[in-house]
Amino acid sequence: MVNLAILIPLKDFEIAKGRLRIAGIADVGTRARELARAVIAASQPRHVAVVTEALDVADFASQNGAESFLSSARDLNEAAQLAYRALQHRFDHVLIAHGDLANPSGLGLFSPEPGVTIVTDHHELGTNVLALPTGLDFHFFYGAYSKVRHEREARRLGIEYRVVVNSPWSLDIDEPEDLQ
Repeated sequence: MVNLAILIPLKDFEIAKGRLRIAGIADVGTRARELARAVIAASQPRHVAVVTEALDVADFASQNGAESFLSSARDLNEAAQLAYRALQHRFDHVLIAHGDLANPSGLGLFSPEPGVTIVTDHHELGTNVLALPTGLDFHFFYGAYSKVRHEREARRLGIEYRVVVNSPWSLDIDEPEDLQ
């Protein structure tokens, strides 16, 4: 089995999923916690690490068998960068998975191919899962149109990459209609 760690960035559950909160969805914090728990569980038997700004989320990660990194990063990209660098001395590959995947089954069984793997969201615009070897000067570009930006980053580094669409990991829970 390849020496791979799975990194899950998680916001404080009490502020996560802002679009669901704005839409008036009930118990968003509980839903975010349940989704994250499922992603952590599906990441086994791999080493799982959570990067977060919230102490209670770090405790949640530990209680669910994950290493935790507390970060004062400004955003998801900086948090992913810091945790990726921290893991690169112990692992050959890192897989970054969003903590709100609707169907995270099989994450822990992922076996990377050479280069970078980008698993898009269901709109084929974002990046729900990103797998890459460690030791790269890879810059993360989560946010709008991250798929294209991660492709561009792999090209900048001269690294082979592949894009996976229509994966079970393509559905993340951001909008109220994603809950159906």
